[in-house]
Amino acid sequence: MRGTPGAARAHIVSVVVCAAVCALPALDPRASTPWGTLGLLAGLHLACELPGRCRILSRAVPVGAGSFFPLLLAAAFLLPPSAAVLVAVPGALAGPVDRPPVAARRLWRAGRLALAVGAASWTYSLLGGPATLGGPSGGGAPELPYALLPVCATALVFSLVLAALDGSILVTAERVAVGHAWRGLAARSVGPHLVHALAGLMMAVLWRSSYGPPSALVVLLPMYISCWVFAQYHRQHTAHRATIRALVQAVDIKDGYTRGHSERVGHASELIGRELGMEEGRMEALRFAGILHDVGKLGVPTRVLRKDGPLTPEERRVIELHPEYGHEIVRGIGFLDEARAAILHHHERLDGSGYPYGLTGDTIPEFARVVAVADAFDAMTSTRSYRRARPVPVAVEELRRCAGSQFDPRMVHALARALDRHGWSAAANTVTSDEDPAGLPRPRPGARTPETGPAGRRPGPPR
Repeated sequence: MRGTPGAARAHIVSVVVCAAVCALPALDPRASTPWGTLGLLAGLHLACELPGRCRILSRAVPVGAGSFFPLLLAAAFLLPPSAAVLVAVPGALAGPVDRPPVAARRLWRAGRLALAVGAASWTYSLLGGPATLGGPSGGGAPELPYALLPVCATALVFSLVLAALDGSILVTAERVAVGHAWRGLAARSVGPHLVHALAGLMMAVLWRSSYGPPSALVVLLPMYISCWVFAQYHRQHTAHRATIRALVQAVDIKDGYTRGHSERVGHASELIGRELGMEEGRMEALRFAGILHDVGKLGVPTRVLRKDGPLTPEERRVIELHPEYGHEIVRGIGFLDEARAAILHHHERLDGSGYPYGLTGDTIPEFARVVAVADAFDAMTSTRSYRRARPVPVAVEELRRCAGSQFDPRMVHALARALDRHGWSAAANTVTSDEDPAGLPRPRPGARTPETGPAGRRPGPPR
């Protein structure tokens, strides 16, 4: 456990000790622990985890601790709590670890899973679940309708315990703020764990049936395939996020003034989309559109992006090419879907005075109209080298003033409602940017431009 922070080390030890204490009753010689069932379930879990330690097999099979939660939940249904605690330990200790510290991660994984399975089994026993399974211990046929309530409660407890432990290790080991460590953990996991519990229930019913434990193995194959499908999806999603992150970092390096701007525009775009009731399947593409809206700056010469003072007409024309550059950069990235159109058209205006094609009204793609409002809002509420950030109410009022000519009123009203409902993070006002609401570098105070005269005195909507 060398290299692990002291607080995390103490936390891991406490979780392991608690798991060991929970398992002690099963080791009492006077206890009627079903060692045969325990050994078979622990062996199955171990067999499911071991392929992950083989470089060849790990690419072809769904491996990794936690991939077989249905099997662990089946143990919670079939065993008393003190025995169920032990099922996850061999597989957790022997499974693959992707990065150091290896010993600390394995101990944490074993203790975490052991406590979750023990708590789930205790809940199931308390609600009378074993009596509904039927078979040798329960007697008679399984009472499946009555088994659903304790099964659902077991899945809920299993999910909550895992979420609580995951958040606690984030606080102690990763030093994540307490207010953020548990955010969304339980909500994201309850649904999948409920599905896992139903699969575990099928396995437990077959285990208790007259056909015995071998029949329960029938459940493993479809479970294994479903885990493989999920693992493939997870790998693909991880690759997508890595692609987005690499592009955003490249833009940040090229134009340091806009660092953080892309992520905030993505967040504001997501707020607007949710307020409009967009389908969940489109929300990720919308967030990507906001994050990548300025990726075309990679094609703009650095001397133009970082120029002090006014831009020449030629330099302004070069800047105005960045939506087209961005569209070309992401053209071959299939998963971006509608985001590509937003990257190309987010500087269009409803009255046709925008660029690159001067589209008007509803001919501007919906995502582009969303990102235009999010981009302008973040630009106005971010501190610049030539002015302080505008307060959120002032920025919203400016957006409303320009609605109908520059911005889609529906998008502006959606952002206003979302801000009233959720507020805006203070972090949105701390990152400097030298980009105006339309995405164009603005001159320093006192500089003159051919279009406006003295900088900072241009009337009308933000450009």
